[in-house]
Amino acid sequence: MAVTSRRVRRTYLALVLLHTLAVTCIWAINSLLLFEAGLSNTEALLANACFTLGYAVFEIPTGSVADTWGRRVSYLLGSGTLTVTTLLYWLAWRLHADVWAWAAVSLALAAGFTFFSGATEAWLVDALHHLRDDAPLERVFARGQVVAGVGSLAGSLGGAYVAQATDVGVPFLIRAGLLLALTAVAWRVMHDVGFTPRRTGGPVREVRRVLAASVRHGWGRPAVRWMMLGAAVAAGVGYYVAFTMKPYLLQLAGDRRAYGLLGVAAALNAAAQTAGGALAMTFRSLFRRRMSVVIAGVVLNGTLLAGLGMAGLGLAGFRPAGSVPVAMALLAASSLVSAAVLPSRQAYLNSLVPSGQRATVLSFDSLVSSAGAVVTQPGLGRAADLCGYPASYVAGGALQVLALPVLLLARRHERVAAAAPAEPVTAWAPRS
Repeated sequence: MAVTSRRVRRTYLALVLLHTLAVTCIWAINSLLLFEAGLSNTEALLANACFTLGYAVFEIPTGSVADTWGRRVSYLLGSGTLTVTTLLYWLAWRLHADVWAWAAVSLALAAGFTFFSGATEAWLVDALHHLRDDAPLERVFARGQVVAGVGSLAGSLGGAYVAQATDVGVPFLIRAGLLLALTAVAWRVMHDVGFTPRRTGGPVREVRRVLAASVRHGWGRPAVRWMMLGAAVAAGVGYYVAFTMKPYLLQLAGDRRAYGLLGVAAALNAAAQTAGGALAMTFRSLFRRRMSVVIAGVVLNGTLLAGLGMAGLGLAGFRPAGSVPVAMALLAASSLVSAAVLPSRQAYLNSLVPSGQRATVLSFDSLVSSAGAVVTQPGLGRAADLCGYPASYVAGGALQVLALPVLLLARRHERVAAAAPAEPVTAWAPRS
């Protein structure tokens, strides 16, 4: 069958849907697994920080796999590794493992995810460029957000009610099965188009070559560097909210086993994500530059997070102790904003990176975000232990402000960077 732009886009959306279904079926209850094992907020966030530390450690090596051995190879390694590590996560729960065992499993779990990051986007962009598809990248990324929202809705709601009917471990077994199915589908339909893997110089030499060029084309370009640094703070706060929203909602509801409620909250977030993806192009049209879209998203999300904290503290006119509907509405609004902003950020980054280093630079972007989350999550977790979740959310909203100065620097460099021609890949080689 001939490869067409339409087929590439459909394959991308199908992979996004299956991957999201597999990943999100444990979203409503994943943090509860650690709390059931007896971990405190600080310990649970420490284990989750090890997950983001794993991202920081493994992102570049695994991203280099996609740029040397191919996007398809990286994707298949990711789905296989994630299947095994999901089962290890379930085993740690069954054995009532201590915090250090959870930390080790979280590191291994992160390794599986890092094979994915960058590979799917790079595969899509390379194929569309090769086929001379001139449609805006934001459009296909926005559709990806819509599809991911639908997958999140089905996965998170289904996983929550499965957990309520059985226990919090069963969704992890379902996830492992879905990941096996994803591996089989990717093997069948995902083939590198517009990208030729480089394996002639030996694996170590090729990784060194891609790493060096990626630093030059990624961190070495001010427009990319400042955008990455701005994401470090914002992403860390986002990780924290995603992890702690479950126990916080159960606390507000006064029922520690209201897993169905968590499923409804996750479903609302997924519906908001779908709406955000549908509105992404409209949101983009309100601004002249892509970085302006990103900056607006950070400001809006910081405001929403502070409002979530004030609702729990009884400030700014909210009822004391907050309420489940208010909290769920604010969380859903944050998901909508994030989904509407992400396509502009993805298009911004992909437009500035050459094909030969695309997957590794995208992985490096994820690394910087994860590095910030390693520090942010335990800090906010400690604030939650000392002062409660509401105060930690207010602190998280304030932290978002720290991202604004560097994002404004990225915006300043955006026009110059977009006008500059990309350097050819062959013009750079590391020292032997």
